[in-house]
Amino acid sequence: MTSTSDLIARTSGSLERPRRLTVVGCGYLGSVHAAAMAVVGHDVVGFDVDADKIARLAKNDPPFYEPGLDELLEAALATGRLRFTSSYDEAAEHGEVHFLCVGTPQRADSNAADTSYVESAVEGLGPLLDRPCLVVGKSTVPVGLAEQVRDRLAEIAPAGAGVRLAWSPEFTREGFAVQDALEPDRVVVGVDRQEDADELGEVLAPVLALGMPYVVVDLATAQLVKNAANAFLATKISFINAMAELCEATGADVVALADAIGHDARIGRRFLQAGLGFGGGCLPKDLRGFMARAEELGVDQALAFLREVDDINLRRRRRAVDMTTELLGGTVEGARVAVLGAAFKPDSDDIRDSPALDVATTLHELGAQVRVTDPKALDNARRSRPGPDYVDDVREAVRDADVVLHLTEWKAFRALDPVELGDLVAHKRILDGRNVLDAAAYAAAGWQVRALGRPNAGR
Repeated sequence: MTSTSDLIARTSGSLERPRRLTVVGCGYLGSVHAAAMAVVGHDVVGFDVDADKIARLAKNDPPFYEPGLDELLEAALATGRLRFTSSYDEAAEHGEVHFLCVGTPQRADSNAADTSYVESAVEGLGPLLDRPCLVVGKSTVPVGLAEQVRDRLAEIAPAGAGVRLAWSPEFTREGFAVQDALEPDRVVVGVDRQEDADELGEVLAPVLALGMPYVVVDLATAQLVKNAANAFLATKISFINAMAELCEATGADVVALADAIGHDARIGRRFLQAGLGFGGGCLPKDLRGFMARAEELGVDQALAFLREVDDINLRRRRRAVDMTTELLGGTVEGARVAVLGAAFKPDSDDIRDSPALDVATTLHELGAQVRVTDPKALDNARRSRPGPDYVDDVREAVRDADVVLHLTEWKAFRALDPVELGDLVAHKRILDGRNVLDAAAYAAAGWQVRALGRPNAGR
């Protein structure tokens, strides 16, 4: 992974024509995108309706954890080309190009995406657009929404048809957001006319100069790209987890299986990591939103297989609870359970749809005494899932534990010494929910080791 300082150095100072940009929505995607565009040389205003978030970003105090973001923000703010506001008027007056980076979470009453934040941003910004400009959607939306946004902007913007729309889906990975902003593996843009793609290409010129593909498509295709990509990744992850179920029934080793099939160039080894499954704010909700949109379009049979993909993923969480129960001799009530991990993935404080927290909460509800530790996500976990105890120190979390569950693959957890860890627990029992620990080393230190999809782990 390229360092943030190297990325900044590689993309700064090469912009021929600075532009005035606005970024509407300053969450994970928007805050990183705004800072990145300022670093490459543009004059950027970041907008968000959350005044507290805006104030914190202006002081380089991001309200969430993302590796490298503080360094990127510091560099951007130091240029004087980045400021933040909660005024639509200021954003509209400033921008020649407006990026829509607001969230599209899953609706509370269905699997469909909640597009109300996109619609609100359009209604807030549109009536203030009194000169020609380009609006670029980056949010993940159900196919068809971009066309609605385009038509609505033409209706409510004083500049009318002078307001053009492009859709350039984001591929931001939490934990790698800075790299994905400055060195993406591709840039996709959907447009009605080539001139709009050319204009966006000029804006992104310092990034595109690094050599990644610039893929120009129609609006409908652009909207499908992110959902299709996430559906494919989710399918690949759930496939190897389905194989883990077979391995547990037959005594086979899913890690060895993944290694063997991963050598096939048509398959590849990436995303064949069996374990507790995926979570977070993107993959699960994008998968479900994709299915919901297909149903609305009358082609739900085309994506019917994704229901099983989702089910396989959720079954891994239940299996982790069952394996913990087995390790404890058949009951978890009263057992002291140490959970290593609260975030849905390492290098993030995001606990949305976290498999680790689902397992911890279920065990707590079954009567276990659960202590959870995580390097970054504890504050979010405490607010979201009261019940388990949350402790900052790993040693405190595992002290006198009857079983240890490794559920988020933080580097600090992977580096734990099984001998030293064994001196702290009451019973040397561990479940590796991510299949990344050295099972042989734990077994050599006297631990009873279980792992998802590996019935003979550590033996």
